Amino acid sequence: MPLQRDSEGRTYVVHPNGQRTHYICDDFTDPWKPRETILIQHGFGRHAQFWYHWIPVLSRNYRVIRRDLRGHGFSSYPSPEESKGYQYDVETIIGEVVDTLDQLNVEKVHFLGESTGGMLGEILAAKHPDRLLSLTVCSTPSNLPPPALKLFAFDRKDWPTACRELGSRGWAEALSQIPGTIPISDPEYLPWYLDKIAISDGEGLAQYAIFLSTLDARPHLSQIRVPMLVLAPTESVAVTVEDQKALAEGIEGCRLAPVEGGGHEIYVTRAGRCQEHFLEFLRTLGAS
Repeated sequence: MPLQRDSEGRTYVVHPNGQRTHYICDDFTDPWKPRETILIQHGFGRHAQFWYHWIPVLSRNYRVIRRDLRGHGFSSYPSPEESKGYQYDVETIIGEVVDTLDQLNVEKVHFLGESTGGMLGEILAAKHPDRLLSLTVCSTPSNLPPPALKLFAFDRKDWPTACRELGSRGWAEALSQIPGTIPISDPEYLPWYLDKIAISDGEGLAQYAIFLSTLDARPHLSQIRVPMLVLAPTESVAVTVEDQKALAEGIEGCRLAPVEGGGHEIYVTRAGRCQEHFLEFLRTLGAS
C-alpha cells in the first residue's frame, strides 16, 4: 500500500486492512553516516505531538518516528460499516506496528513506549524480537486491573462509554482532576494538553479503550530477550514502584531506572531525567 500525505503535509501509512496510521519522522543525523531508528509509541489519549520536546535531544543522532495509535491523533478508526471486518486484537494492532516499519523500510528500532504504549512494546518484543534493537517502557503497567478500568469510567457504565459521552476533551478534563495523572504545575500546560487531546475523536478513543480493557502483557514478559529499560515513576497512580521492580526483576538483563516525582507522565514532568536514562541505556548498547 502507498504512503500518503494530506493537504496539511501530514504523513500516513495505509495498511492492507484500509486503516491509516499517522506518523511523524524527524532525522537530523549526518546524511553520510549510518544511523539507528527510535520508534516512539504514546499512551492512551495522547498522540505523537505530545513528544515534541524529545525530538531535539534524540533526532541529532537517531532517526525518530512517532506514530499515532489507532483512533488517536490523526490516525483513523473503523467506521460502523468497517468495524464488522476490523479486529481490535493483539494480532491486528501489533501487525500495524510491524507494517508501519515495513512500509517505511525500517528493519529494526529502539522501541520507546509510554504507559499502555509500552505494553505494545513488550508484546512486540516477545512476538517479533527480530524487529527490535532494544525496548524501553515508561510508566507502563502490564495490564489494567478492574480498579483502573473503574477509575477511567468516571461514573459511567464503563471506560468506552465515558469516552463516547464525555468526548476526548471531556474525558481528559475528568482525568486531570485526579492527582498524579496529568502534570499541571504550569498553568498554561493543561489548556494546551486538552486542546491536543481534542484532536482525537471520542469514538476513536472508545474503540481503543475496549481493546485495552482486556490487553495483558504478562503472558509475554518471560519471552522478552531484547535489551530492556524500565523508566519507573515513583508517584504514579497507575503503576507502583513495587510492580515496576517486579517487572524488571522478571526479565533477564532488564534495567530499572526509578524517576522521582512527577506523577504518571514523567516523560513530560521529568523529561530531562528520562532522556538521560534512555540515552545512557542506548550508549551501553553501543548505539550511535
